[in-house]
Amino acid sequence: MYSKELLLFEINEIRKEIGHESVDIQIYDIIYNEKTKELWIITEDRPDKAAIIGKGGWVVGKLREKLKVESIHVENYANYLQKEYQLKLAGKTLTKFQDKSQALSNLKKVLDEKLNHIYNFSINEYMKNSEFEECEKPQAVVALSGGVDSSLDAGTIILPNQFKHNIKDLCELLDVKHHYINADYSEIIAESLNGKFHPCGKCSKKTEELIYDYAEKNNLEFVIYGDMLSTGTQCITKQRENIYRINLPASLSTSKQEIKSVTRDYELREFDGFGCPLLYEVHRKFPYHKKFSIQRILRETRASALEVGEALDLIWSFYKTK
Repeated sequence: MYSKELLLFEINEIRKEIGHESVDIQIYDIIYNEKTKELWIITEDRPDKAAIIGKGGWVVGKLREKLKVESIHVENYANYLQKEYQLKLAGKTLTKFQDKSQALSNLKKVLDEKLNHIYNFSINEYMKNSEFEECEKPQAVVALSGGVDSSLDAGTIILPNQFKHNIKDLCELLDVKHHYINADYSEIIAESLNGKFHPCGKCSKKTEELIYDYAEKNNLEFVIYGDMLSTGTQCITKQRENIYRINLPASLSTSKQEIKSVTRDYELREFDGFGCPLLYEVHRKFPYHKKFSIQRILRETRASALEVGEALDLIWSFYKTK
């Protein structure tokens, strides 16, 4: 749609308009998805990325308006080198397990394709245009919360109705069976609301145990989670004697933006903010607990699961809590 030269001209014109200095930006590659109207700009290094985004995101925001595209994603080349390395490590790990499950064999196929087309790979397009062998029977249980990441996310301590709508719609579209696991979280809720501890860690641990129990009871060897941090060699881990955890987006070194691109096809309801209603109530009653939530967000940011701007928005949402 645009050559590098014309794109750089537009960027510097916008920088001049808003009072930014002109800079010599190095672009490695440009990728445009005509169907979704998404533009990906791959820069040589992080300072080039920062120059295109601009202070407060002004430059890239005005560029999106000028080009009349749905969204612009700016990445630096080093991120792809890291993804390539993580995918190679994950590939070695998956190779050890792929004979255990047709689902894992299919996952290895997706991983290899992403590795071969690291700069212009689209999960959406690949899944729609490729054929996979179907499993004879269910081989895994997927931990599902119904958030924007939906089928790639883990359980939530309090499940609002809007999340239930997403779960219902998604399961109907994918034609998969869904089952709510009943559990007693009363002790965690009570102690959290008394300020004894931040709820996320204990909630996550209890939810995981419930899901592993369910998998064990139903003779399912694999549990699929939406963990984005356990990349490479940690994409599959043994949890119990016959239970393995698959961190699906982490195994494909998937970013938050890629997940949003996938889920956009399913018309799921998106929600602002971080965490469940219990967490917001804990933040309201005990503001000092916000620092533990911020630590969780920063951990995802360090791992490149979240963009800096996304992380800032999530942190800022804590201070809108009344």
